[in-house]
Amino acid sequence: MSDPIRVILVDDHALVRSGLAALLELEPDLCLVAAVGSGEEAVERTAALRPDVVVMDLDMPGIGGLEATRQIAALQCGAKVIVLTAHHESEHLLPALQAGSSGFITKASAHEELVRAIRVTGRDEAFLSTAGTSILVHAFQVVGEEPPAGPLDALSSREREVLTLTAEGYSASEVGQRLFLSPKTVETYRSRLMHKLGLNHRAELVHFAISRHLLDDAPAESAPVRPRQHARPPS
Repeated sequence: MSDPIRVILVDDHALVRSGLAALLELEPDLCLVAAVGSGEEAVERTAALRPDVVVMDLDMPGIGGLEATRQIAALQCGAKVIVLTAHHESEHLLPALQAGSSGFITKASAHEELVRAIRVTGRDEAFLSTAGTSILVHAFQVVGEEPPAGPLDALSSREREVLTLTAEGYSASEVGQRLFLSPKTVETYRSRLMHKLGLNHRAELVHFAISRHLLDDAPAESAPVRPRQHARPPS
């Protein structure tokens, strides 16, 4: 009988980690060696434990899932990364593959598909879910090459949400209430997205959002509950 596939789970939501851990523990050929909540921990534990497969969430505070995937690939320790995301967009799939992931699966998939993905990548094969395959085909079918990248392509969906709400005038606390995040986590996302976009001040962030028409389709209820003051520019 072959050795079980050793797995590390990475997700910043404790309930998601515990739920996935419970599912994997039902599989006799899989061995969960760690469950962590950040990209930094994922890289550290991968270097120390040398698992066969790392199941990686993308949207996390800190270095995030994409950068953690790059760093794990650079370790060259044999660990294969499966990206597990709530998003279907090609903006997530293509960068994940470029970062060195060996698999892509959405959180909406049944747990049987995740188990199958772990087994496939554990055999040094690539795995794409049905949704992932459709995304990849659609991204290349028009001209046969990757679409041109723009500034927004560097941002995750969560970073875009934080960008838009910040530009609309919300404080970190108010953004956190709407996105169910702590103010500290919102500040982390805000700092990271500003770094990616090369922005230094909130006024620049607001100008960027307006120039990219990000506020054009904002629903009426998105206006801050407190009145905004236009006497001085945001800092």
